[in-house]
Amino acid sequence: MGDDIKDKLREWARTYHHSAFIASDPVRFPHRYSRKEDIEISGLLTAVLSFGNRGQILRKAEELDGMMGRFPLQYVLSRRWEDDFRASDSRSFYRMVSYADFRVCLEKLFEVYDSGRSLEDAVSAYDGIPMQRLCAFWGVSDRSPQKKLNMFLRWMIRKDSEVDFGIWKSMSASELIIPLDTHVCRVAYRLGLTDKPTFSLNNARKITRALAEIFPGDPCLGDFALFGYGVAHPDF
Repeated sequence: MGDDIKDKLREWARTYHHSAFIASDPVRFPHRYSRKEDIEISGLLTAVLSFGNRGQILRKAEELDGMMGRFPLQYVLSRRWEDDFRASDSRSFYRMVSYADFRVCLEKLFEVYDSGRSLEDAVSAYDGIPMQRLCAFWGVSDRSPQKKLNMFLRWMIRKDSEVDFGIWKSMSASELIIPLDTHVCRVAYRLGLTDKPTFSLNNARKITRALAEIFPGDPCLGDFALFGYGVAHPDF
């Protein structure tokens, strides 16, 4: 990778990695809270909905926040979600996520917080890098890019950030994998960070390794560079 590409990525990271990023991003919802448990719940449920059109994501996440009454932990522990999200309800809550599907997410969170643990505690009980641990807890494959879960992990783990929270102290930002979305994949390919614009875990790892050369110990700082520039320059 040439020095000119490295300089561009450092410049783009400085441009897009700041608090102004929050207002138009799903991360704005967990930023409404200060208690760790509320941040975890709002963050994970918002991340689950973070695919497709950005405007639609924000509207649905706003609806969810309203359903929780702006008290995520209280909502989970009260089990009011049992009425809101019935196990037999196959209607779409958001795109291909049904009400029944979303109920499963809330059931998992209830089990955690009803036992007096944080989500960090529950995820830390598994082995591997953060993505592998969260996938094992969530019951999904760790062989796909898992953009939504890697975005959530970035929120929870990266420290000293105006955007990310850094509240999960037991895991390291050096082990994060970049959330591989359309913008990140396109810009990374155009810059030569990867030789294929494919949505695969292998490609996400390859892009992350390239970013680790520029941002040692914090490769997902490069997420702001690739995603921010990609959104601002859709024809790049």
